[in-house]
Amino acid sequence: MTEKEQFITQLKSRTKKFAVDTIGFCDSLKTCKASSVITYQLVKSATSTGANYRAACRARSKNEFFSKICIVVEEADESEYWLEIIKDAKLSNEIDELERLLKEALEINKIMSKAKSSSYA
Repeated sequence: MTEKEQFITQLKSRTKKFAVDTIGFCDSLKTCKASSVITYQLVKSATSTGANYRAACRARSKNEFFSKICIVVEEADESEYWLEIIKDAKLSNEIDELERLLKEALEINKIMSKAKSSSYA
């Protein structure tokens, strides 16, 4: 396996783990109307990040890859947004896990943004 193939495989695993961890984290949110709406949005964006990255890896052209990776960047950024809302609204007592997920969302966003800008050139 080439270095690039290893990186892609690791990133697929990382985005999947981010989705699974986010789903688990949502169980820690305080029970209220806002939490149910935010949980729905966060789970959608976190799972979509990994799903669309996998789709980007199967792209049949540079244009298709660029299109999919743009979606990945949007979804990773949206995940980061919802996690920030949870933090600011104090909807979870799991502060360490929240901070870890925020950091992971930011790192995924940076990696995918770099892939997006590199593929456009």
